Amino acid sequence: MLLESVQRIEPALLEEANAAIADVIADLSAAAAALGRALAPRTAANLAGLVRIVNTYYSNLIEGHNTRPKDIERALAGQFHEDGARRNLQIEAAAHVRLQAEIDRLAAAAALGEPAAPDFLCWLHREFYRDATPEMLRLEGAGGRAFVLVPGEWRLGPEQDVAVGRHLPPSSERVPAFMAYFAERYRLAPLGTAGRIMALAAAHHRFNYIHPFPDGNGRVSRLMSHAMALSAGIGAHGLWSISRGLSHGLAGGGEYRRMMDHADMPRQGDLDGRDNLSLRALRDFVLWFLRVCLDQVQFMTGLLEIDGLAHRFRRLVASSPELRPEAAALLEEALIRGEVERGAATRITGLPERSARRVVAQLADAGLLASDTPKGPLFLRFPADSLDLLFPRLFAES
Repeated sequence: MLLESVQRIEPALLEEANAAIADVIADLSAAAAALGRALAPRTAANLAGLVRIVNTYYSNLIEGHNTRPKDIERALAGQFHEDGARRNLQIEAAAHVRLQAEIDRLAAAAALGEPAAPDFLCWLHREFYRDATPEMLRLEGAGGRAFVLVPGEWRLGPEQDVAVGRHLPPSSERVPAFMAYFAERYRLAPLGTAGRIMALAAAHHRFNYIHPFPDGNGRVSRLMSHAMALSAGIGAHGLWSISRGLSHGLAGGGEYRRMMDHADMPRQGDLDGRDNLSLRALRDFVLWFLRVCLDQVQFMTGLLEIDGLAHRFRRLVASSPELRPEAAALLEEALIRGEVERGAATRITGLPERSARRVVAQLADAGLLASDTPKGPLFLRFPADSLDLLFPRLFAES
């Protein structure tokens, strides 16, 4: 039963950072702290909503599903495709966005708790599948035996014990013990800043190594990693996407899977599995994962730079036959201040009151400005059909 020992996931943590990991932790911490600092709070919050769509899009793409931003936007508005397969993908996407928004809310309220705790992970899984159709819950297991996935429940029974590529996870009867051990090893509370950041990377791999649920492990692991990034102080209020980084890697597609497989390298030598080979593999994975995170924080820092974003708003207005040129000034004011009082539209645009109101209505119809109430202040929105111009390279090419 050696392979069924919870020690199978050791080494779970790096005891200390080598020079390369220490450097990337320092750079990542500084870059994440600076990301979005110049943005008005309302603008930053609405951009975080856009990044939830980004994270969902790439999390789906990693699973081999191309659910475009417009499809996700429609799903969030309750508009689902007639085709069953596409509808199911929209349901998954809407669940992912909703769940990440709740994680962000809990983190902002200092109520997130331990992201590696079994209760939290089961809650993630249960909520992700909350609106799943019966068709989405019917799975085929080992030996072609069909079973129904129970949201929020660990793997149960031999039909749910399947190989993941060349990797054979622990058997279902041992999953509760493994996840209890996982929770203890990846408790963030006792760790310092560097320890939490390294734990974020290591936990991502070891969760998928255990593969505790019959399905949905990849998505849950990426949502867990998002929560751990917030808890580790590098989440930047949700302004960058872990899933985008994992999908792109540092050297092209497929790197994520290769790095996951590399950290699964067979262990030989000491009985407790702490040989140099496995430690080296974990260090490689942690360094790669954190470099991916840094790359994404730096990418979003450039994309959200105020002057560049204002310039792209001007280009968007200039390219639209429906919008007057004066609309650009209103968008820039909302970008810089976060909110704009409706009565200020005349001053900002330099137009007569009736013409200024017409510009506001045009921007609202285009989905670029919105308000919480009919007479409330205006704030920016980022509709799917504006994303390619406003945020180049944010999404993969079609």
